[in-house]
Amino acid sequence: MKLSNSYIGLPEEFYQVVNPTPVKNPKTLIFNEDLADSLGIKLGNEEVVNFFSGNDLLEDSVPIALNYAGHQFGNFVPQLGDGRAVLLGEINNKDGTYDLQLKGSGKTMFSRQGDGRSALGPVIREYILSEAMYYLGVPTSRALAAVATGEHVARETFEPGGVLTRIAKSHLRVGTFEYFASRQQLNDVKILADFAIQRHYPEIRETEKHYLELLKRVASNQSKLVSKWMSIGFIHGVMNTDNFTISGETIDYGPCAFLDEYHPGKVFSSIDQNGRYAFGNQPSIASWNLASLAGCLIAFIDKDSDKANELATEVLDNFSKETNQKILDLMCEKIGLNGGKKENQTLLRKLLKIMMDNEADYTITFRSLSKVLFEDSDEFFNQFSEKKEINAWLNNWKQALKNEYKDLSKLTDRLNRINPVYIPRNHQVQLAIDLAYENDFSKMLEMIEVFKNPFKEVSEYVSYSRAPLEKEKIRRTYCGT
Repeated sequence: MKLSNSYIGLPEEFYQVVNPTPVKNPKTLIFNEDLADSLGIKLGNEEVVNFFSGNDLLEDSVPIALNYAGHQFGNFVPQLGDGRAVLLGEINNKDGTYDLQLKGSGKTMFSRQGDGRSALGPVIREYILSEAMYYLGVPTSRALAAVATGEHVARETFEPGGVLTRIAKSHLRVGTFEYFASRQQLNDVKILADFAIQRHYPEIRETEKHYLELLKRVASNQSKLVSKWMSIGFIHGVMNTDNFTISGETIDYGPCAFLDEYHPGKVFSSIDQNGRYAFGNQPSIASWNLASLAGCLIAFIDKDSDKANELATEVLDNFSKETNQKILDLMCEKIGLNGGKKENQTLLRKLLKIMMDNEADYTITFRSLSKVLFEDSDEFFNQFSEKKEINAWLNNWKQALKNEYKDLSKLTDRLNRINPVYIPRNHQVQLAIDLAYENDFSKMLEMIEVFKNPFKEVSEYVSYSRAPLEKEKIRRTYCGT
């Protein structure tokens, strides 16, 4: 397994060369064989634990911590950077170039007052969540390995430590651009933009306005990403600009969560005190973050500042319109209807209102729709304490389906390919972490297997399809730093 590292060809201010800090007694908890095979990685057990704990370096690896800034909850922080992560290098294969990064690997110059380590809980959370998102069809970074360090880290209490190995198309963020733009280092912004184009969108290099095209491509990919989040009930929890990627991947699974009962104002993150990143706010926050990127690129979009602002504003306006339509399309698809029709959009909104009023489980409601196409379903009706409204809605829905389909017999399979039966529910993830802290990793390993087929019901996994009991509900999630 050989690595390259194109990022070290950039000026020295873009990063710090720093080795991972070795750990005392590393143990591999899981190595993602499927992902490794797809990347062409062939390693023995001893190599896995040594390389992905940070105790040994891979051939040709030049580890670096990346420099970036970011808006955190709307407030600009001029210096952030990889305080507990190092980029080991890049893997190149027939499918493209991928970053290989360790998280929890020790201090860097960007650690500020932190220890550069990660507790095992956040490592397990990110491994389960990122792999589940991948199999749910959401653009995401992925987990290659999880290693226990054999050491403890100080948080609220002393917790076992861990290191996550993450794969991503890159770790370029809006905050990377903001670092240099905020210092008026426009030449460095241009260098970074050229690097981003070469890395992610080489086909636009020869276009006349390739920096405007870069903004458009980032907008398009983020539009697809956020609409997917909304369709499966995912709440990122920390949509700061330093967690907003140029590639359009979900990254940095901190206090993220999935909806149980539906409500657009739902917040789980313990640090989101004012609900800035609530479930229903995610599209508008994505637009806000994109505007921050536009501000960094504005000097290169057009020499005429008025024209540049006009072009960037058009991209932002189109982003909002396209994202809203993509969400409508995906959500209407979840009920088997065409999202381009106003009457279908109205029907969708009516269902969501009834779900909110009845605190209906988001995943179960949509999944069990296929079961009420031709017969009653307790699973569906149990989501609603008020039956009159939902019965009226069902009659209108079935009529709408008949207007669009000549044959409804194949619709069940179609709905079941869109609406997952399994999501990584917050209480299940927390249980896996709690058991791991007792040295029982069976729950974690089982969950990873369950989410490889999130749309296929398996009788032995029925517990993963159930909503939490009131006493099981997780109301707060934590970032782990």
